[in-house]
Amino acid sequence: MKPISVEAIYFSPTGTSKTGAAAIARAIDPAAKEIDVTVAGTVPERTSFPKDSLVVFGAPVYGGRLYRGAVERFQQFVGHKTPCIVTVTYGNRDFDDALLELKDLVEALGFVPVAAAALVGQHTYGSIQVGRPEAADVAQDEAFALQVKAALEKGSLEAVEVPGNYPYREGGSGGRFRPLTSDACTRCGLCARECPEQAIDPVDPSQIDGEKCISCFRCIRRCPAGAKNMDTEEYRSFAEAFTQKLAQRKENQYFLPRARILAKHKEEPYEVPVLQRCGYESD
Repeated sequence: MKPISVEAIYFSPTGTSKTGAAAIARAIDPAAKEIDVTVAGTVPERTSFPKDSLVVFGAPVYGGRLYRGAVERFQQFVGHKTPCIVTVTYGNRDFDDALLELKDLVEALGFVPVAAAALVGQHTYGSIQVGRPEAADVAQDEAFALQVKAALEKGSLEAVEVPGNYPYREGGSGGRFRPLTSDACTRCGLCARECPEQAIDPVDPSQIDGEKCISCFRCIRRCPAGAKNMDTEEYRSFAEAFTQKLAQRKENQYFLPRARILAKHKEEPYEVPVLQRCGYESD
């Protein structure tokens, strides 16, 4: 099967999940489209994908699970035995049950997850794997995507198996830190417009709804004046300890099912493990 269209659909407050999902989609089809469901109120109406399309889903890991808001937004998309690739991005700790949860979610929506990836990105907190995904990560994503593309064109892929546990671990909610706003704020309103949960008051951006805020720090990363911050002793102490705890670099993990491939000089097909974690796992 050669997909007639490829689309990347992602929830990505700080851009790391977007980078991986989009790189994989574009490696398969340079004309791949993107659907960003990060900001509340911008999710398209219920959308269906035919069997001959391919969708790449991307989402960050929140405490070992998918963020509940991402789950709700992905439920707007429906497949018809549509092949897909599921990806989660985590901050160098562990992806726990998030990849399994995303696989289960898209299967329930009518998609067939033929490949999966757990990708490392810079953690929201502290100074953990700063700059990731880096160029080498993207190159791995693209190499993985080309293997998926080749397997799809041979019609050899079935649903992939991924690690995880039932019941899923507790998680999927936002963190406990709430960004502050300094006097440098110009009240441009960008943070309010870009907030995934519309937790920031557009009139007075220093006011943040603590019940809605998920501590994604998108506002800190995007504020053009550098006014949003987490300049508190509590956060600095936590971030320093967390950075030390997660100092050891982890690598991306890629998953494909066992596929039936015709061997050279043989008439009968035989089973080979096309790709299991692609050799990139280091722990």
